[in-house]
Amino acid sequence: MDKAHPHGRTSPAVTQALYNISRLPGTCADGREALNIILDQILAVLPATSGSINLINPDSRMLELEVLRGMPERSKQLQLSLGEGVTGWVALHGRPMLVPDVTQDIHYVPVSARVRSEMAAPMADRGAVVGVINLDSDVKEAFDEKDLETLALLSNEAARAMSLIWHMDLMQIKSRQLESLVNASRELVGHLDMSSLLAQITNVALTLGNFRLAALFLYDPATQRLSMETIAGIRNIGSYSETLLLEESAIGTAIRRRKQVEVPDLPRSEEHHFVDVVYSEGLVSMLATPLMFEDKVLGVLNIYTDRRHRFSNDERNLMAALCGISALSIINARLYDRVFRTEDTLRRNDRLTTLGLLSAEIAHEIRNPLTVIKLLFGSMNLEFASDDMRCRDVEIIAEKLDQLEGIVTRVLSFGKNSEGLHSHWDLVRIVDDTLHLVRLKLRQSGIRLDFSHPGRPLRVEASKGQLQQAVLNIVMNAVQAMPEGGALELGIQVESGPEGDVGVIRVHDTGRGIPEEIRSRIFDSFLTGKATGTGLGLNISKRILKSHNGDIEVEKSSPEGTVVKLWLPLAR
Repeated sequence: MDKAHPHGRTSPAVTQALYNISRLPGTCADGREALNIILDQILAVLPATSGSINLINPDSRMLELEVLRGMPERSKQLQLSLGEGVTGWVALHGRPMLVPDVTQDIHYVPVSARVRSEMAAPMADRGAVVGVINLDSDVKEAFDEKDLETLALLSNEAARAMSLIWHMDLMQIKSRQLESLVNASRELVGHLDMSSLLAQITNVALTLGNFRLAALFLYDPATQRLSMETIAGIRNIGSYSETLLLEESAIGTAIRRRKQVEVPDLPRSEEHHFVDVVYSEGLVSMLATPLMFEDKVLGVLNIYTDRRHRFSNDERNLMAALCGISALSIINARLYDRVFRTEDTLRRNDRLTTLGLLSAEIAHEIRNPLTVIKLLFGSMNLEFASDDMRCRDVEIIAEKLDQLEGIVTRVLSFGKNSEGLHSHWDLVRIVDDTLHLVRLKLRQSGIRLDFSHPGRPLRVEASKGQLQQAVLNIVMNAVQAMPEGGALELGIQVESGPEGDVGVIRVHDTGRGIPEEIRSRIFDSFLTGKATGTGLGLNISKRILKSHNGDIEVEKSSPEGTVVKLWLPLAR
C-alpha cells in the first residue's frame, strides 16, 4: 500500500493494479493462480486486513470460497447460498455493498471475531454474476464510497480477465476432449471382440469429463430388457449385475424416447437403478445417452458424478458423438462375429458331410462281410447244454451280430425319415431301460445312482432308439466326469412348456464340471475336452432332442458338479 496515501486511492496504484489484472489472460493459464494474483493486487491498493474471492458453483448455485487472505483456515469450508450474508446479497442483486459496522448489519455472517467493517463487489461476466470479491477490516468505517467504487472497478476487470482465462481453459479442455474422441473412434472401430469393445467404451467415457463412473447397458427388444454389460470407474465390483425392464428406471426413458435423459439427484429419484452402488459410491447425477444405429436402439451409455451436476450442452454433444461411434463399432463387431460363426459353421458342415460320406462307405463295406458272418454262424448249429457257459456266449454273439447289423443299417439310412418316430413310448420306461444298460459301468466306476420319477407313465411321441442314445450320451459324459466315483442323480418331472406340458430329464453328477472356456460351445461338433473323445456325443444328443421338438441345455456347472436338462413335449 502507498504509505503517502493510506487509503490506496492514488491513481497510479489503481491504474497499475488494473493493468496487472488485465494482463493475466496472457501471462497466467491457471485459474486458481490468477485469482490469487487478483486478490493480492486488490489488497495492495485498498485498506483491508483480510479478503476473499467467492465463485458461484453452477451446479449447486452456492457461493464457494476459492482464495482468501488473513482469514481463518476453517473459512475454506464456508458455503453461502444466494442472498445469504453480505457476499450472498451482492451475488443475488449484482450490486456492490458497503458495511461500515458489521455489528449493525443484518446481512453479516460472522467469519472472524476481529472483523468490524466489510465491503463486497460482484464479478459479472456478460451481465451474469459469477462471483464476489469481499474485503474486511478490523477497524470500523475503514472503507468509504470511493473505496467501494475502486473495488467495483477492479472487480469488473477481474471478471473480464477470469472470463478470458476460463474461456481459454475451456477451449483447451474441448481440444483435448475432441482429440480423445478422435483417438477413441480409431481404437473402437478396430475392436472386434465384443466384451473388450464394451469395456473400452466405458473407459473412454470417463476420460471425456470429470465423471465418477460409467456403465453400458445393451437392449434386447425381444424381452424389453436392459442388461448391464460393463462398468468403469469402480473397483471391487465383483460379480455385480443388473437387468431392468424399460419402465423400471429412468434410463428406460432414453430408450423409449430415443434421446438423452438427465437425472440431477439419483438418491431422491423414485426411478433409479444401481441402488447399492449409488449409495456406496456417492453417486448423485446421471446422464443417459442411447446407443443408436440407423434408428435402431442398441443400448444406453450412462455417466455419473459424485456431486450434483448439471450436464452442459458440450458434455451432452460429446457423449452423443461417443455413442454414435460406439454404436457403429458394436454393429461392426456383431457383423464380424456373425461372419466368423458362419465360416465356422460352414467348416463344420463340410467336416460333417465328409464324415457322413466316409461313414456310409465304411458301413457299405462292412455290410457284405457281416452278412456272410451271420449266415455262416447261423449254419453252424452251435448247441450246448443249458448249464454250459458257451450257451450264453453263443446268445451274446448272435445278439451283437444283430446289433452290428442295426448300426450299419442306421448309417446307410441316415437322412431318411426315421420309422417309428411317431410311435408313443413311456419316457420313464425309456430312461429306465437306458440306465439298465449302464448299470455294470456305474458299479465298476464306483458311482451311486439315484433315479426318481413320477411313478406313472409319461407318454412321448419319439423314436425310442434315438432317445435312448441321447440319454446314454449324457449319462456316459457324467460317468467320465467322475473318474474317482461319485453320485449320479437322474430325475424325471413334468413342467409347463411354451406349448403345453413337457417331460423334463435332469442328470446331475458330482464331477469336476465343464471348463469355463468351452462351456458355451459344448454342443458344437468335434468339440471335446477328452483325449479319446470325438466331440460328437453332445452335438448328436442335441440334434436328436431338436428333432423331437425338445432341447438340451446345461443348467449349471461348477467344480462341485454339473446339471444337464433334457426336455421334450408330452404326447397329447
